[in-house]
Amino acid sequence: MNSIKSEDSGKFSLSPAERLGIGSLLIAIVLLFFDGRLSVIPLAAYILVCAAAPFFPGFGFFLPVISRGGSNKKAVALTFDDGPDSLVTPQVLQLLLKHQVKASFFVTGQKAAEHPQLIKEILLHGHTIGNHSYIHDNLLMFRRIKNIAGEIKSAQNVLNDFGIIPLAFRPPVGITGPRLRPAMLNSGMVVVNFSCRACDGGNRWIKNISKKILRRIRPGDIVVLHDVRPSEQFDLAYWLKEMDLLVSGIKEKGLAVLPLAEIIGRPVMITKTSGGKETR
Repeated sequence: MNSIKSEDSGKFSLSPAERLGIGSLLIAIVLLFFDGRLSVIPLAAYILVCAAAPFFPGFGFFLPVISRGGSNKKAVALTFDDGPDSLVTPQVLQLLLKHQVKASFFVTGQKAAEHPQLIKEILLHGHTIGNHSYIHDNLLMFRRIKNIAGEIKSAQNVLNDFGIIPLAFRPPVGITGPRLRPAMLNSGMVVVNFSCRACDGGNRWIKNISKKILRRIRPGDIVVLHDVRPSEQFDLAYWLKEMDLLVSGIKEKGLAVLPLAEIIGRPVMITKTSGGKETR
């Protein structure tokens, strides 16, 4: 396993996965002196945890993961994944403008390159943009470190051309893995996942999205949504109505919708000015 330099402390630190792995090995060695069969238990348990951990977006098992903000503010953040989409994204921007709220868009490099005007519109509306890999490979975390790093870097290069440097990376489907930490080394980004979702399958299951989220939303939550159409049969009008009900419902619960940067207490991206200076 890999140890990397901690951004905050400047010292080498072990991830929870590494610490648990070492602990499991030590316990297995001790159990060998009593009954060799017992030594299999801690090792098997460790393997099971490693197999399950990638599928819990808020579990920083392999590397630090930001999945929510503090609950001291009665506020939440809205994030949209997988876009931009020529049909859906402009409608989302109008909806957010109507409610006077800001969101963060975790875009793929491929779609950003295909729809440069939409990226510009997202920025013009005052929203922030995060890195969501280049092609959104759902199995990305099971690829080689080189492939993961390449996906992240390719998306970053596309977004750099728009004068921005994303500081937040969201892996496809929120899945993490042991290879993500070394792949992100020196990227300048942190993993920002989510704490509240409707399990909409990338807008494949949109019925009652607003109710599903409003039932579980809490102060400090990072809500994940999708500004994409999964098929030509996508009911955009119904989905937009659900989004409208969601934002209104959040406010009715006494919660504000704040920019992601305010919820997590750190910038989501850096903007490059014409003079080459960087602003956060």
